[in-house]
Amino acid sequence: MDGSHATWRRAAAALLMAVGLTAASAQAAWESPYVKARLVQVDVYDRANGSALPIYAKDGRNYVVGVPGHEYAVRIRNCTNGRILVATSVDGVNVISGETAAPSQTGYVLEPWGSVEITGWRKSLERTAAFYFTDLGDSYAARTGRPQNVGVIGVAVFQEKARPIVWRDFGKRFGATQPAEPSSEADAQSSSSRARQESAADELSRAPAGAPAPATVPAQRSDMAAGNESRLKDSAEYAQKSLGKIGTGHGRSEESRVTTVAFERATDTPAETVAVQYDRRENLVAMGVLPRPYYAQRQQPDPFPAGPRFAPDPR
Repeated sequence: MDGSHATWRRAAAALLMAVGLTAASAQAAWESPYVKARLVQVDVYDRANGSALPIYAKDGRNYVVGVPGHEYAVRIRNCTNGRILVATSVDGVNVISGETAAPSQTGYVLEPWGSVEITGWRKSLERTAAFYFTDLGDSYAARTGRPQNVGVIGVAVFQEKARPIVWRDFGKRFGATQPAEPSSEADAQSSSSRARQESAADELSRAPAGAPAPATVPAQRSDMAAGNESRLKDSAEYAQKSLGKIGTGHGRSEESRVTTVAFERATDTPAETVAVQYDRRENLVAMGVLPRPYYAQRQQPDPFPAGPRFAPDPR
């Protein structure tokens, strides 16, 4: 009887181990090193570990595990044969201008099939302040009175408006001796307006720190100023309620050179938006995004798991 009972226990243990391996295999099936959308591919790169963080998908959302103290970068790849603009936010803050994020704000322009590695908050055309995972109270968003949206990275993608072929270019292409003039005064004014038009990325990234907002967004600036005082009052209370969450800090200054370019958006709204949420591992386990460790799933601990044994003979 005792031998049969021991055999049954070994078989049950082997079955549980097999179930655990099956569960681990199922988990690996929904992990990915990046988020692949229609126009872009996005991943979060842990600069301390030197590797892309696994992205876990659950209920239509994407999550990564952030380790406090680790610097990280957001990498975006253009998967199209045309230029795109990516307006990027971290914790609800535009990574270039530092404004409370909106898709219409400044962003990075990517060449066809090109990519960008965003390593920090942009301080100038030459330098950035590194991103790093940190406690909510130390995050850049909380320190500027905006802790409500910590824990998310956003990418709003805009395609470039197609440039029309004007008669002047057409004439040169087919060997015309004299370039044709615009057919009317209205056409001439339209052509001049297109030549002067620049993207929000060019306009905002070129403005020095503290410069007034462009004329296109005065209402947004006014609304933000009106609500700023109440947000500052609520920030400390909110941080106390969310001590377990993490955000992104304003880290060391490092060199990161960019230039401004002209870019006309094809649409006023993003062609697509990608979001990646991040948090501590234990928080993602509590949310059901990650499975609990196997040892935590045991119902009752066994004080003598090896069972009775006797001293073996010496060799």
